[in-house]
Amino acid sequence: MARIAGVDLPKEKRIEIGLRYIFGIGPSRAREILHKTGVNPDTRVNKLTDDDVSKLRSVIENEYNVEGALRGEINMNIKRLIDIGSYRGLRHRRGLPVHGQRTKTNARTRKGPSRSIGGLKKKPPGKK
Repeated sequence: MARIAGVDLPKEKRIEIGLRYIFGIGPSRAREILHKTGVNPDTRVNKLTDDDVSKLRSVIENEYNVEGALRGEINMNIKRLIDIGSYRGLRHRRGLPVHGQRTKTNARTRKGPSRSIGGLKKKPPGKK
């Protein structure tokens, strides 16, 4: 089993697809890494040699920001926007969409479930 950047890659998938399980590596970056290391993209993860795994691991660790370091960098960028008081920072602080989407309708993922305004109370049984 190949373990790269703290992630266990799925055994039966092609290495080109398996690399995408690492946070920060998508389709184009996976192809770029395989081209740099000279590993065949059609090779299954369980068929990789130790030499191939070490090549992949060294390229990913030395040249790319992935997993925990990337998450930390993203969080620091958001914190910076909030601290300087930019418009995007205010949207992050309020939990609203950041990239100009409408909020009159939709945006439920970002805003959370809708709150009822008057609240419907059930009448106690026996009283009309």
